[in-house]
Amino acid sequence: MNKVFLIGNLTRDPELSETSSGVSVCHFGIAVNRSYSSSDGERQTDFFNVTAWRGLADNVARYTKKGHKVAVSGSVQIRNYEDNQGNRRTAVDIIAQDIEFLNTRERNSDDFYDAPAPDRGAANPKKKPALESFDDDGDIPF
Repeated sequence: MNKVFLIGNLTRDPELSETSSGVSVCHFGIAVNRSYSSSDGERQTDFFNVTAWRGLADNVARYTKKGHKVAVSGSVQIRNYEDNQGNRRTAVDIIAQDIEFLNTRERNSDDFYDAPAPDRGAANPKKKPALESFDDDGDIPF
């Protein structure tokens, strides 16, 4: 089974393009922090190239930008190629099957951004329902 789950921040704005047959494809990078720190206390980060196709590609390009946090599930694809100097290289890409946007959305806008949590105690405080007392005679009905 080839399945990967990553949560990270976009390292660059998504690049949306189309294939010659008109299929949308979006390329972007994400930085994923490791869950542990090195011996000097610094947190290590891994960088991944991600490719999304069709409607998913369109949505990523529309709703995300550099710095946004996303959760990506997909598969790992390894490809070999030859660089300009004739050296053989290996590239590891993530082919996205599902992407969840983890940033909050600004009201009245299609743009996602890192918004602070709304102030719950301000403008329209909701009243909590009053609890009613009941007579508990201690009998359990079963």
